[in-house]
Amino acid sequence: MNKVLKAQFFVDDLSDDQKAVITDINSYIKQGLSEKAHSIAVIEGAAGTGKSVVLMELVRQYMTDKRYKTALVVNHPELYKAYREMGTAIPNMDVSTIRRPTSLINDAEKNHKKYDIVFVDEAHLLYSKSEPYAHYRGQNQLTDLLNLAHVVIAVYDFEQVFQSKMYWDKDLLYKTIGNHPHKQFDMNFQYRMVASNEQVAWMDDLTAEKPMKPFPNNSKFEYKVFDTAGELFETIKTRNKEVGMSRVVATSGFPRIDGRHNVEMDTFSLPWDEWDPQRTPWAKREGSITQVGTIYTLQGFDLNYVGMIIGPSFGYDAKTDTMTVIPEKYSHKEVFKKRKDIQFSRDEYKAFIANVLNVLIKRGKYGLYLTAYDEALRARLIELYNTEK
Repeated sequence: MNKVLKAQFFVDDLSDDQKAVITDINSYIKQGLSEKAHSIAVIEGAAGTGKSVVLMELVRQYMTDKRYKTALVVNHPELYKAYREMGTAIPNMDVSTIRRPTSLINDAEKNHKKYDIVFVDEAHLLYSKSEPYAHYRGQNQLTDLLNLAHVVIAVYDFEQVFQSKMYWDKDLLYKTIGNHPHKQFDMNFQYRMVASNEQVAWMDDLTAEKPMKPFPNNSKFEYKVFDTAGELFETIKTRNKEVGMSRVVATSGFPRIDGRHNVEMDTFSLPWDEWDPQRTPWAKREGSITQVGTIYTLQGFDLNYVGMIIGPSFGYDAKTDTMTVIPEKYSHKEVFKKRKDIQFSRDEYKAFIANVLNVLIKRGKYGLYLTAYDEALRARLIELYNTEK
C-alpha cells in the first residue's frame, strides 16, 4: 500500500478514544445484524478527528470476512480512487465492493442485491435529491442504502456541506432515518493537525465571521501570513521539496483574465486542479504542485503544509472586524443550484461557502500559510500576524 495513504487511513497504534468507538460500533453492528429492522450507526465528527481511520479499521474487519456481504461507498471521486488503491493491498479484500453510491444503488436495484453491512465515508456527500445528470433517479441515497443494507455505518460532518444537491443537516438526517433503529457515535478529538484546540477554534471563528484576533502561538503548528501569493507559493514549493505533500489551494471567485480561468494574484498564476482518470489521487501526484487544489480534490485528504489563497468571495468589514462572505463573488454555480423541496437563504449559501474555506484551511498537518485576494482582508490578516511575533 502507498505509504502516504497507509499513514493517513491505517494507524497501527490506535488511540484509546478510537479503540473505544470501534468497540462500541462493533457491538452495535452485531446487535443490528441479529434483528429484523435495518439500522444505522452515524459516526459524527469535525475534519481531522480520525473518522476515516475508525471507518477503515471496521472495513478491514468486516469486508475481509466472507461471512458478510459488504460494500464501501464514497461519493468523492478522489477518495474513491484512494480507497480502491488501498483495497488492493488489504488481504482478502474484494476491491469490486468499493463503489460510488449511485453505482451501487443502481446495480443493487437492477439485480435485486442486498447487503449485510454498507460503510459510507463522507456521507454528507450523498445526494439528498434526484440527480439525473449523475444517473441517480432516486430521491435520497441514504434512504436507498438503508433499504439495501441490514446495517449502514455512515460518517457525517455537517460542517462539510457545501452544495444544495448534497445538502444535509441533522434534521434532514433524522427525518431520512425515520423509524430505523439508529445510534450516533461522536468523535471530537483532533488527530490530523498538530495544532492546538485554540488554533483550530481560531480557524472556526474566522470562517464563522467572528471578530478577528491573532492566531494563538501555543503549539508546533506553523502559521504564516503572506502579502503576496507568489511568495506563499515559493514557500510551499520549498516545503514540498523538504517533506512532500505541500500544496496551494484556493476558494472560488477568481476572474477570467485574457480568457484564462486560472488563480491569478500578483506574480502568481496557476491553473485549477484537473481531474485525472489515473488512479493516483490529486493530493499525491507530484505534478499537482503546479496546480491549485480545491474541495473537489482535497476533501478527505491530509497535506503536510497547505498554502491557502482566500478568494474574492471573502472580504473584510472594518466596523465588525470580521472576515465576510460575499456569495455574489463565488463563481462555482453548483453551490447555488435550486431544488424544489428546500429553499435556501442567503445566509445558508454563505454557510456553504464558509464551509469550503473551513475544510481547506484544515488540510495541513504541520502548517497553514495564508493570504487573501481582497486587499483589506489581507492587510488585516498581516496586521494581526505581525502582532503575534
